Amino acid sequence: MNANPNKPSMWEKFQSTQFYRSVFRTGIRVVSHRQRMMIMLNSVFLHLHPVRLPKHAVKVRYTWCMGGLSFFLFLVLTVTGILLMFYYRPTIEYAYGDVTDLSQQVPLGIMREIHRWGAHLMVITVWLHMFRVFMTGSYKPPREFNWVIGVVLLVLTMLLSFTGYLLPWDQLAIWAITVGSNMAGATPLLGMNGPGSNLLSIGDVNLVTPVSDARFALLGGRFVGEAALLRFYVLHCIGLPFIIMIFMIVHFWRIRKDGGISGPT
Repeated sequence: MNANPNKPSMWEKFQSTQFYRSVFRTGIRVVSHRQRMMIMLNSVFLHLHPVRLPKHAVKVRYTWCMGGLSFFLFLVLTVTGILLMFYYRPTIEYAYGDVTDLSQQVPLGIMREIHRWGAHLMVITVWLHMFRVFMTGSYKPPREFNWVIGVVLLVLTMLLSFTGYLLPWDQLAIWAITVGSNMAGATPLLGMNGPGSNLLSIGDVNLVTPVSDARFALLGGRFVGEAALLRFYVLHCIGLPFIIMIFMIVHFWRIRKDGGISGPT
């Protein structure tokens, strides 16, 4: 305890410094509701959270915490994925051996297992989050736009899991991607074997061919090979995470603008 109550403590002196006030412009002492609001709005670290939360928003039996868990697992996958990128080489020659070494030889090889099981858990939590939102009617106005954003994030999560499937370059991965890419070949309009593919043409020249359809764009060739491995690696590590982060920012922003988490009817 401070022997002299009139003498400012070290923490109070630190609060009066220019560095502290550049981060927390209005301080952190709460005297009134307005000051609490100003503290939240004027701090880059605190303004992401609402000033007040309704009781139902913190009840696990209502929210299931699936949205927060999905975001937490995305952060875990981002960190572990960056660590794995230091050791993994997306080539046919080294891919399978690098994945094996990541599990058995590389220090902190548990990161590969955390990344793998975290991906499975993220798919599950995102599905449960969508189920909870649907069962509680949180997709209704004024949150219908954010429901569409959530559906897009669900699809992107599935694609993120799908693109990571090929990276171990084992028999299970190769045949799974073979089946998935053949499904892409049956895409309406854009797939060579899909309905309406003959509609995209200029004169007598069909624009959708075996070397220009959705399957070829996904694999970078006619068959699953090194070009497909490289494309899936880039999509998994850079392309899809970047798009997901943009949609998550919009998703979180709309939750705030739509009045927070919807309450029980």
